[in-house]
Amino acid sequence: MRRNYKLLVLVLLFAAASCSFTTKTFNDPNKDKTLIELISYVLKNGHYDAKDLNDSFSREVYKDYLEALDPLKRYFYASDIKEFQKYQDQIDDQIKNKEISFFDLTHERLVKRMAETKDMYQEILAQPFDFNQKEVLDTDYDNQNYAASKEEMKERWRKQLKFTTIANFYDKKQEQKMELENDPDYEAKSDKELEAEARELTLSSMEEYFDFSDDLERKDWFSIYVNAIVEEFDPHTYYFAPQDKDRFDMAMSGKLEGIGARLQKKNDNVKIVEIISGGPAWRGEEVEVGDEIIRVKQEDEKEAVSVVGMRLDDAVNLIKGPKGTKVTLTLRKVDGTIEDVVITRDVVEIEETYAKAAMVEKNDRLYGVINLPKFYFDMEDYSERNAASDVKKEIIRLKKEGMDGLVIDLRNNGGGSLKTVVDIAGLFIKEGPIVQVKSKLEGQEVLKDTDPSILWDGPLVILVNELSASASEILAAAMQDYKRAVIIGSKQTYGKGTVQNVLDLNRWVRNNDLGDLGALKLTTQKFYRVNGGSTQLEGVKSDVVVPDRYSFIDIGEKDQKNPLPWDQIEAANYQVWDGYIDFEDALANSQARMANNEYINLIRENAEWIRDQRNNHTFPLSFEDYRAEMESNEKQAEKFNKLSEYKSNLTFESLPYEKELFTVDTILAEKRERWHESLSSDLYMEEAVNVLEDMKMSNIKKSEIAQIKN
Repeated sequence: MRRNYKLLVLVLLFAAASCSFTTKTFNDPNKDKTLIELISYVLKNGHYDAKDLNDSFSREVYKDYLEALDPLKRYFYASDIKEFQKYQDQIDDQIKNKEISFFDLTHERLVKRMAETKDMYQEILAQPFDFNQKEVLDTDYDNQNYAASKEEMKERWRKQLKFTTIANFYDKKQEQKMELENDPDYEAKSDKELEAEARELTLSSMEEYFDFSDDLERKDWFSIYVNAIVEEFDPHTYYFAPQDKDRFDMAMSGKLEGIGARLQKKNDNVKIVEIISGGPAWRGEEVEVGDEIIRVKQEDEKEAVSVVGMRLDDAVNLIKGPKGTKVTLTLRKVDGTIEDVVITRDVVEIEETYAKAAMVEKNDRLYGVINLPKFYFDMEDYSERNAASDVKKEIIRLKKEGMDGLVIDLRNNGGGSLKTVVDIAGLFIKEGPIVQVKSKLEGQEVLKDTDPSILWDGPLVILVNELSASASEILAAAMQDYKRAVIIGSKQTYGKGTVQNVLDLNRWVRNNDLGDLGALKLTTQKFYRVNGGSTQLEGVKSDVVVPDRYSFIDIGEKDQKNPLPWDQIEAANYQVWDGYIDFEDALANSQARMANNEYINLIRENAEWIRDQRNNHTFPLSFEDYRAEMESNEKQAEKFNKLSEYKSNLTFESLPYEKELFTVDTILAEKRERWHESLSSDLYMEEAVNVLEDMKMSNIKKSEIAQIKN
């Protein structure tokens, strides 16, 4: 919320007048120390539930930081850890004293150990593996000790590399088997040859991994250290380095300024892996997927800059730029030719970010579906394209087509803007409270829909799953408390009941000569349902519970480190929706259908199998044992193939305005076709439509319904 953000800034600025910050501090050439001082100050004064920096805090940061640096215990030795341990109770003191000697030590040691590993893996992969030897790989890294010697470390790497290679070897054996079945004249390779090819694949993947690691600079590793500190406050407080802040803004708004291509670095080359539909590169038709960018030239510069061997982030910074500016890319085309292409940068919209709608007909009634991937908005200007305005447009379009019921699909929607969810909820109810928020700066507040009109008064179903979080939970909870919609999905949603604001750290610095300091995403509020309950940890419990593949996997807020606790407050003053005459009957019918659906039981069984697979920590390293395990898994998986073969009798299609776009945007047409096919195979979506059929409406005064305006 923008107003809360401004108040937070004012409070922090007022407190800053008496804090220890000085101009001299900010002119300190050591940017890292300044960053630590600044972030610790903001956390102490701005976080919803700030923690004391003490020895207990220090020990948790120490543990999480080392786990982030070396989660598989493949770099640090026991002797390194013994050296580090003297700092485990000192990190809090180092933060207070603006010291970073612990980070310096761990960073220097990690760089050294990673360099040693390069020689190690190359030596191991130079020799064939013995796939007849009976041994296993144990991946329960949490319960493993650090290696005590170079020989022990090398043995760990040998087993990991052997496991990767045996998987490659198995795949190659399977591919060769299929070739022989399809072509009797196919010349089969020996196991020795296949093993050599499998090892080469492993070597190539390791080289790519270390090429990426080599691109990481000190500042990248320092961000890991900073986040080990800030995430101790709660899972959603996070430090964004400058490049990460740009990515976050793009994810929230769904747009960027640039050429409209996704890039990937491979073997020192920057390759175009996707061209974004509607962007400048797509419109120009001169750039192809697979082209490699060799040089980049700005329109106001004489010389081009080579990007071969450059960090991908640095190459991206050269290529993107403000709308209307030109950039010249020297490309090595897919056919090997070299070509200069001039592209005028523009605002590029990432279509996958935005709401999309479809129609489906059943028994002579038309139903609408709106998929909302996130509650997006422009952080600089809310009046720009946002989730609420787009959902409103799609509802109006669906009403023009004669929609009889609506499904809002919030599955996998991790949240976004608080304002957009309040605006969206207001489309379905008469004026009233949507969500309550509480902060240590402002106390308790009720956010309301103040518009007495209702855009959609018909049957409403909301689909959720375990990954529906934050703003998704606010919308689902409000519609459930009002009895405005039927919630179908997982037993409970993610359970994130907190609100974050993103603070630009540069605004705290006077006469900053340290460069961009990035931003801090800070938990400043908790939100509550209109009935007073919190979604924190508990999530939203569906009216109709159906299992999915996440049902038995620990992925919710309660499974994260350092979540804020659950609590509740007084209920707001709201009136339950009286538009349905058979709400409870619709729920009962749906629950009965789900209980008797053979696919639901199969989904539950599949989820349990996935859980068991994830809990397995030992893997065979002899080929016969590996093959036996793979064949057993494949046989078990065959049982679940029936799920992917499921097909409803529903046919989904795009709205007329979108069909017109398909004539010039074939990529969009292909994306929508794939989406519609997935909806037709979606058991949950089929049940949502069934529930819409069951929901009968009472008469609502027409004056309360928003009329469609041409």
